[in-house]
Parts: sequence; structure tokens; C-alpha cells
Amino acid sequence: MSRQSDLDNHANQLNSNNDAYWESRGWDERPDDWEERAAEDEDEAE
Repeated sequence: MSRQSDLDNHANQLNSNNDAYWESRGWDERPDDWEERAAEDEDEAE
């Protein structure tokens, strides 16, 4: 992969609106209630 591809992938894995975020956390795809789950993830990180 190119450096830019690596950076794009990393950014996608940090973006809860992106399927790569959920796939990197063991999901097959972004869940329907992804907004609530993302908020829970942010709360746990604090």
C-alpha cells in the first residue's frame, strides 16, 4: 500500500461513520444503531 492509502485507511478506522471503523472492531458492517454505539465507544474512552 502507498503511504496515502495507509493514511486513508487509518482515518477511516477512526471515523464511526465509515464501515472500516466497524470492521476493525469485529463487525461485518456498520450497525443500524451505529450512532448510539459510537457514542458509547466515546464514553468508554474518556
